[in-house]
Amino acid sequence: MGKVATNAIIDGGLDKVATCTTLTVCAGQPTSYADIAVRALASVTIDSGDFTKSDGDTSGRKVTVAQQTDMAIDTSGTADHVAIDDGTDYVITTATSQALTDTGTVTVPVFDYEISDPA
Repeated sequence: MGKVATNAIIDGGLDKVATCTTLTVCAGQPTSYADIAVRALASVTIDSGDFTKSDGDTSGRKVTVAQQTDMAIDTSGTADHVAIDDGTDYVITTATSQALTDTGTVTVPVFDYEISDPA
C-alpha cells in the first residue's frame, strides 16, 4: 500500500513554523535555541503576516517566509545561517555566506520550509 498524508496533516507542522516571532541572521549554525542568541548578527520581529502556506515545489506543502529588508546589523561577522524561532522551537536554514559590518543593514530574501509528501 502507498503512504498518504493529507494537506491538513502536513500543514500542522507548517502552522507551528508560522508561530515563529523572530528571524535571526547567524554566524555559523546554531545548535540550540540558546545558541541562536550567541551566533546572532541581526534580528527582526516577525508575525503571522510574514508566512504564506502553499503546495510544495515538488510535493507536499511549504510555508514561505517573507523577505526582511534593511535589518540593522548588531554584530560584525560572517553570516551563513538564518534562524526563525518562537522563543522555544526553531527552524534553521543555510544562507549565502557574506561578511556583515555592525554599522550596516542586511536583507534576508524570501525563503521557504517544505515538508514533502510521504514516500
